[in-house]
Amino acid sequence: METKKSYTAIKVLFSYVALLALVVTVGWFLYSENVVYNKLEDKIALEKIKILRVSRLYSNVYKTESLARQTIQNNSEKDFKNYLIETDSLRKRIDTLKQVVTTEYQKTLLDSVTYFLSEKTENIQQLREIKNKADDETSVNNAIDEITKMEFNLRKLELQDFTKNPNQLGSYQRGVLQRYVDYLNSNIPDDSTNTLSKKASDSILANSKKLLSSVKLKAEKKKESLNFEENKLLQNEIAISDQLRKILRIIEREIIINSIKSNSLKEKSLKRVNEIVTASAVIGLLLTVFFSILIVSDYSKSQLYKKQLEIANFKTKNLLKSREQLISTVSHDLKTPLSTIVGYSELLGNSDINTKQSYFVKNIKNSSEYISQLVQDLLDFSQIEAGKISIEKVPFSLPEIIEDVARNIQTVYKQKDIDLIINIDEQFQKRIVGDPFRLKQILTNIIGNAYKFTEEGHIRIAAYANEDQFFTISIQDTGIGIEKANQKLVFEEFAQANESIEKKYGGTGLGLSICQKIISILGGNLTLESIFGKGSTFLIRLPLLFDNSQNIPVNEIKPKTAKNSKKQTFIVVDDDINLLNLTSGVLKQEQHQVFSFTNPAKALETIKTTPFDFVITDIQMPEIDGFLFLEKLRELPETIFKNQPVIALTGRTDLDLTVYKKAGFTTVVKKPYSPKILLETIQHILDHEEVPITEYTENTTQNTSQIYSLETLKDFLGQDESALKEVLKSFLETTIENLGFLKVAIEEQNHDEIKSIAHRIAPMFKQIQANEIGDILKDLEKEDLNTIDIKATYADLKEKIKVLFEELKQEI
Repeated sequence: METKKSYTAIKVLFSYVALLALVVTVGWFLYSENVVYNKLEDKIALEKIKILRVSRLYSNVYKTESLARQTIQNNSEKDFKNYLIETDSLRKRIDTLKQVVTTEYQKTLLDSVTYFLSEKTENIQQLREIKNKADDETSVNNAIDEITKMEFNLRKLELQDFTKNPNQLGSYQRGVLQRYVDYLNSNIPDDSTNTLSKKASDSILANSKKLLSSVKLKAEKKKESLNFEENKLLQNEIAISDQLRKILRIIEREIIINSIKSNSLKEKSLKRVNEIVTASAVIGLLLTVFFSILIVSDYSKSQLYKKQLEIANFKTKNLLKSREQLISTVSHDLKTPLSTIVGYSELLGNSDINTKQSYFVKNIKNSSEYISQLVQDLLDFSQIEAGKISIEKVPFSLPEIIEDVARNIQTVYKQKDIDLIINIDEQFQKRIVGDPFRLKQILTNIIGNAYKFTEEGHIRIAAYANEDQFFTISIQDTGIGIEKANQKLVFEEFAQANESIEKKYGGTGLGLSICQKIISILGGNLTLESIFGKGSTFLIRLPLLFDNSQNIPVNEIKPKTAKNSKKQTFIVVDDDINLLNLTSGVLKQEQHQVFSFTNPAKALETIKTTPFDFVITDIQMPEIDGFLFLEKLRELPETIFKNQPVIALTGRTDLDLTVYKKAGFTTVVKKPYSPKILLETIQHILDHEEVPITEYTENTTQNTSQIYSLETLKDFLGQDESALKEVLKSFLETTIENLGFLKVAIEEQNHDEIKSIAHRIAPMFKQIQANEIGDILKDLEKEDLNTIDIKATYADLKEKIKVLFEELKQEI
């Protein structure tokens, strides 16, 4: 699948940023407009307050003018006081209005209103004084009239004789009149004396009239002057009132104009807000649609990429599975011919051969062992990657493991002048708990490398406990060393320090990688310290757990006793009669007593009445398989089944040794197997030694000159020709019978039965190295038989078996 960068996350982030920026921008504009709008609202409210106050001023002004006219007309002190009170109130309102007006011009106009009010008050005061002066003339006229009346009646005079309300006269008028009355009274004779004559009285009255007429004349002249002044003041009063109303109108008009402007600005602000909201909504919608299209497009692409990735992942898993199967198959297919090569090499080495032939046999054996180690490394690597590696936790002696591995490797490289130094902490006299098999595997690889890359000097192995519940095994050599730049490379798969290493020393580059992975699974770590040209030191650090169940010092462990050679009684169960006969034949050659069964149920019945020492059973059997057979065996009374060893025979590669051990099996021997492997396994059990794990082997060696080989079979039968003929005869009969069953299963399309029959008859063909037939049977054992043409495969199988049997009949 083509690698493509996905920018979906960036686009989503950018869309959110763009929308957020839009929201922030719009929010800022709306906030700004809201501030302006609120200011306009406050300004309009203030203008309304101004207009209201100006309206109240109008009302007060009209009320003040009304009181002023009333005061002028009545010339009443009370009206004048009311006028002054209203004028003071009007001034206070003007002062209050001055606090809310905003322009200096308006404040100046209001100051002029206050000034005109003061001037108006002064005018009214002056008009009142003029009114009082006008009242003096009236008093003089009244005095003349009264004198005229007094001419006929002389008596003491009083102010009431000249005016009805003397208290209402002005101070000037009243003073003139009072002096006149006093003058008259001073010239009026007392009635008792009556000294004043008629002529004198008439003269007094006449002079009084004359005097008063003169005063009247002056008063009229003064009245004309006062009338002129009064008219002037009245005109001034009217002008002041007009000016006052004009100023108020100007202020009112200016306030109204400002209010109209504020309302206009308010409408514009609302319009801008509406435009901003509309524009932002449109832009937001467009951005949402745009980014939605981009994101949906990316989502559809991501779904497509996801689907492609799933397909690629599926292919990768299948590829890894195929690789694992390939490694497993190739490894297994290599081990069978290698076993044959190693076996025949041993036979040749033990026979009478000359020095040159011995050299050839030795080279064959060394090469076979190298390839066997390579195959084992591939299998280990495959199992580790598949997570199928099992770890045990059993007590073992660390000094014994290290000593055995080191001494065994030393014997291989005994031609090299290398000193082996082993130093082990005394704490390890006690057994520790771990996996001795995996530790041996690790030590074999690392110590083997130390010997391989060291020509002379020493190899020092030390084991010591750490303070953090770990222990360390140090393996130091004086070999070629590793360059610093290549030290990490040696732990990678299929990698070595440099190209010359592989050419000179060989190897696959898997050993240290496998060791590192196994150590990691064990909970430890592997480190390297190396100086190029001087040597290397590998440090293995693993968890430390002492075995407290027993405290037997290593140096007190009893030496191994002689091998147990007592003859045993075996129960052998296998549904394949041919393999059953082969296994039984091998055991009988060793003088063991054997009871063989193709039916597990019959074996169980015999076991109830027959004492036995060993049970060897096939795993894949019809009705009762090996696991169920063991369960039923363990259910028998303790007087019959006393935990005798039970060995599993199987051709399955999908189950780990721990599965068999958990089920109760002592060990597993995988098909096909050699007599040597079977007998060695039995001997290890008898000697209470660690049972070696045997690997499943197949023979895929293509021999162009023959289609089968009976050499391995002859080994089973101890080169007994008569026994060989019997086995071959039985093999031919059972195979023909099984082919009939296979044909019926194919016609019925019973895939499970096809797999079962193919699995049952395959081991014997592999045992005689009929590889082509073995491959066909392997195809019929596949999980999904729909991938092959079963009928065509069966026809090919039948034809090849026919050819094989024609050849085998000549051996009988």
